[in-house]
Amino acid sequence: MKKSINAWTIPDSFTFEQTFACAAKAGFDGIELNVDAPGHSAHSLTMQTTSAETNAILELSRKYGVAVSGISTSLWGHSPIGAVEPEKRKQGFELLKKQVGFAQAFGCDGVLVVPGGVSDELSIQAAWDSALDTLRQWQSYIEDCGVLVGVENVWNNFFISPFDMARFLDELSIRNLGAYFDVGNVAIFSRPEHWIEILGHRIQKIHVKDFLKSGTNAGTFVNLMEGSVNWGKVVSALRAIGYKGYLTAELGAMEEANDYMMMITERALDHILSL
Repeated sequence: MKKSINAWTIPDSFTFEQTFACAAKAGFDGIELNVDAPGHSAHSLTMQTTSAETNAILELSRKYGVAVSGISTSLWGHSPIGAVEPEKRKQGFELLKKQVGFAQAFGCDGVLVVPGGVSDELSIQAAWDSALDTLRQWQSYIEDCGVLVGVENVWNNFFISPFDMARFLDELSIRNLGAYFDVGNVAIFSRPEHWIEILGHRIQKIHVKDFLKSGTNAGTFVNLMEGSVNWGKVVSALRAIGYKGYLTAELGAMEEANDYMMMITERALDHILSL
């Protein structure tokens, strides 16, 4: 397995060059870039990023020897896969195509998408059915694009158990569609290693963060190795399913102590991989 970090862990003021430089200095193999709204950060991709800008970023990746490990985004919250409105579905498809285009340009193997849409106005059944319908409409594109499309488990009341996530993917049975499993996002109410065991071959990519429990269904996200996740069991479960990809740390940035944050995160990943 390889060490990666999501660009959200790096201060917003850092340029793309500073971002790749600090990832290389800390010893990361890869960095996951994000598609955000314009002005979100100096190292965000956007829906308006040009091919010339993309090529310049690729050159930085080569210059510093840090691969682009994946393409995430903050924009699925506006147009979740599961939305029933045609305009939101259209926006979602445009976002997916933009992510895939970046992945193809940077030579990375996967992108992150988020099913959901559950709200007071939309039941979980309606969101589930709409998400399945939406992804079936996108099936031919997903199967032909040559990039893995990973659905992530986030705090949106959509995937409540690993059985939900496995069933969702199995009902679709779309080539290239799998799970982008976030270890920390399930630690508040279950054990991540159990999710890995159930999801098995469906897992394409992994996000890592830690969660410190402070009571029944309570706690807070913390830096790696500072929480309640049993990393030895997580790594053993990943090895058992044959996972050999990136572990991408997705943590909060330290504006005044970025070098320290990068150092402790890289060392924590080293320790986790040694377990």
